[in-house]
Amino acid sequence: MNERPSPISSPMNETMFFLEAYAIPGQAVFAGLAAVFGLLVGSFLNVVIHRLPIMMLRDSANFVAHERGEALPHSERYDLWLPHSACPHCQAPLAPHHKVPVLSWLLLGGRCAHCKAAIGWRYPAVEVLTAVLFALVAWRFGVGLTGLAVMVCSALLVALAFIDAQTMLLPDDLTLPLLWLGLLVNLNHHIVPLHDAVLGAMAGYGVLWLIFWIFKLMTGKDGLGYGDFKLMGALGAWLGWQALPLVLLVASAMGAVLGLAMLLGGRHQRGQAIPFGPCLAIAGLLSLLLGTHWMSLGIYDY
Repeated sequence: MNERPSPISSPMNETMFFLEAYAIPGQAVFAGLAAVFGLLVGSFLNVVIHRLPIMMLRDSANFVAHERGEALPHSERYDLWLPHSACPHCQAPLAPHHKVPVLSWLLLGGRCAHCKAAIGWRYPAVEVLTAVLFALVAWRFGVGLTGLAVMVCSALLVALAFIDAQTMLLPDDLTLPLLWLGLLVNLNHHIVPLHDAVLGAMAGYGVLWLIFWIFKLMTGKDGLGYGDFKLMGALGAWLGWQALPLVLLVASAMGAVLGLAMLLGGRHQRGQAIPFGPCLAIAGLLSLLLGTHWMSLGIYDY
């Protein structure tokens, strides 16, 4: 009597067993490489976070001066590439070995190598955060265009969150590309169907616009900024309209907790505005990384 071969003895089952045995280690290696790439991107995001608001203010001042027929107050070049990175205190140029993400900050003890002025914790925090996010995205979405696109989305959300936290600004140079990239990614249902992405972009902007005007009519004050509308629209383009209620709920709860903590800590005055962009960014990132089981009650499962 011939014995029936065990399931793993067939060539197909042996191949599947081999792939499953090495899938997680291979995925971990890819996530590690993505983290290293995230450190480098985070270093560049620090430049964006520091310079983009300054660029906006300089452009605004130049525009006003031009309209008045006056000399431009800022005629020298200032963008993300020039002038080269320097200490914000003593303006000493940074040597290449002082630009290594996280490691340089640790070796220098969080201080400038020339003037010994303190270097803010924001610089290593942005680099580490971006590295962690890229590793999680690589683990969640794997190798491919979708994973790369979500990494770009994560980087833009990190930059927007820190810029808004520091300056109460959400630059169009970041929110609008984020919106269009979300629609482009969903052309072929990479995250949600395109029609849900389009409705999400419209609903995201429209809902906060409506809340803004209801609050303004009731109190005479601006409760939100127009950048918040655009950021919510961008999240809708990525996540679809079904995700927006929970994203808004989570962001609002975070904003309330943040405002209360700042008020109790003496860092906030009653009635003073707080940045809502970081709360929206965190809620959007949670939605992307945790998927629809968390964000839209299982309507989709990507």
